[in-house]
Amino acid sequence: MSSFETKYQSQGLEELSVLFTPIQLGPLTIRNKFFMAPLTRDRNVPTNVPTDLMVEHYRQRAKGGAGLIIAEATVISQQGAPWPHAPGIWSDEHVRAWKEITDAVHEEGAYIYSQLWHLGRISHIDAPEQVASGEPVYAPSAVGARPNGLSKFRFLPGKPGPSTPVEIKDPRRFIEQFRLAAINAKRAGFDGVEVHTGGGYLIHQFLDNTTNKRNDEWGGSVENRARFGLEVLKAVTEIFGPGRVGIKLTPAGGYNDIGMPLEDTLETFTYFITKADKLDLAYMMFLRYNETMDEAYDGKTRGTPHDVIQTYKPLVLNTKFFTNQSYTVQEAAQHISSGKVDGVFLGTAWIANPDLPKRIQFGIPLNTNIDMGRLYGPKDGSVLSEDELTKGYTDYPFAELPLGN
Repeated sequence: MSSFETKYQSQGLEELSVLFTPIQLGPLTIRNKFFMAPLTRDRNVPTNVPTDLMVEHYRQRAKGGAGLIIAEATVISQQGAPWPHAPGIWSDEHVRAWKEITDAVHEEGAYIYSQLWHLGRISHIDAPEQVASGEPVYAPSAVGARPNGLSKFRFLPGKPGPSTPVEIKDPRRFIEQFRLAAINAKRAGFDGVEVHTGGGYLIHQFLDNTTNKRNDEWGGSVENRARFGLEVLKAVTEIFGPGRVGIKLTPAGGYNDIGMPLEDTLETFTYFITKADKLDLAYMMFLRYNETMDEAYDGKTRGTPHDVIQTYKPLVLNTKFFTNQSYTVQEAAQHISSGKVDGVFLGTAWIANPDLPKRIQFGIPLNTNIDMGRLYGPKDGSVLSEDELTKGYTDYPFAELPLGN
């Protein structure tokens, strides 16, 4: 047992000690199981290129003891980008900026993955990068997502929902975009990539039969709807190699106007997960159902509530099974200790606690005073000063540790 773990257990918190033990993830030995989930923060001001402020944000959490960090959702191409100030990874400028972040994380002893993201139909034709790309909003089929109370386009007049998309002519073009994004992520020094296959975004749109109405090799049957996502995984794995690609899955749906009946959900995700499990992935991360993420339309919720751990863990035989969504530190430790999951990604706890593992180790209360008004960047499209951007981002304090630590 390490001195770090021994000291931790001496605080009378043995039930949490599993979080301080290393875990093997592909070729990487992660120093602990304090995983940081991707958190949208929109501090890429004034454009979509990571900044020195972001370097500090990620450095803080690595210095505070994170084992593995998944960087915030990062757009793979100018077309397919969302609101202002979300980061991209399609240019050399992006690569150079992310390299400063990955270097900072590595200097503090942690590892970091890039989460690769394409919104598909969950974008608006008048969003800045969409306009700059000169292309329409694309999706598997010309089926628009309905507006909802969580509209992300508050910077546009009338606060509209997503635009009606144009059907993708050749999905192979977008598979190539994921491949090129993986190349850029590797150049930027990321240790791996997490492919966003959920959330109602592009890959999820191909999987779901309520958004994919194609009648070619990319639609219709479960096998055809799963083809796009599986080909993306193969493409990025060719770049990073075995054990360095993870995926995020949200089978319960609900968010961004997506979700199938339970029978279709089980059939689709059982097939997709079984096939993906054979691709030498690092992990699969499943988002648990949460009613706060389940949007209602016409008086009916969109999601398909079911137990993702009980349903899908038996299918994951060759890689790690991780979960996320509204976990406390205590619940995360219990789920890992009992063998329900291999690991848990925490999100909210990292926002106001850059030193989350150190606080848990020494029994120091967590800071729960999250400045929700500062959670995201300027969603109205304005350009704030760096002093304003630091608030609720890099100004959360580190705890005072006992003497000698």
